[in-house]
Formats: sequence, C-alpha cells, structure tokens
Amino acid sequence: MSNYVIAYHGGKKPESPEEEAAHMAKWKAWIGGLGDAVVNPGTPLGKSKTVSSDGVTDGGGSNPLLGFSIVRADSMDAALEIARACPTLNLHGTIEVAEVMEMKSTSS
Repeated sequence: MSNYVIAYHGGKKPESPEEEAAHMAKWKAWIGGLGDAVVNPGTPLGKSKTVSSDGVTDGGGSNPLLGFSIVRADSMDAALEIARACPTLNLHGTIEVAEVMEMKSTSS
C-alpha cells in the first residue's frame, strides 16, 4: 500500500452559511467513511503565491490549491476511486491525486 495526496483545487464558494454547513457535513461523512485509509484527514490552505523565474504573483493562478488530504490505497486506481467520491467535486472544484514517493537517504 502507498500513500496518496488528494489535493483540492478551485471550485465555487457555497452561497450561504447553510450551504457551507451542508457541504462540510457531506465532506466529513465522506472522509469519515474512509476509515483506516485516512492518513491525514485534511489540511486547508490560505491564499497562495506563485514563485517563478519571473518573480512572485498572488492568488495561485487560475486553479489555486485550497487544501489536501492524505489517504492510503492499494493503487493509483484505488486512490482515484476515493477522490471521485469527494463532495468537493459538487462545488465544481477539481482534485489532483499523486502518490507520495519515499526519499532514499544518500548518506552512508
């Protein structure tokens, strides 16, 4: 089994406090339903800046990173199935999934 980062991008903000509460209830039910597959249930992120060789720009571009979770799955396909059930997609956001690669020590 490997760990996978599920990164949440963009999407629309809920239009009312009630809509936001309903979305959070769905998200908590989804993440809670993953059980032992959850390594990190979620870390929301603040406004970002993008660094390039041309300098620094605000806002994270057209599809800013909003947060991430880490899950354990048997394969990329299994991690994608987990991501496809995330209610973030109902807010027209996108989800990026990447396997966490272990760094090998180069010291002796």
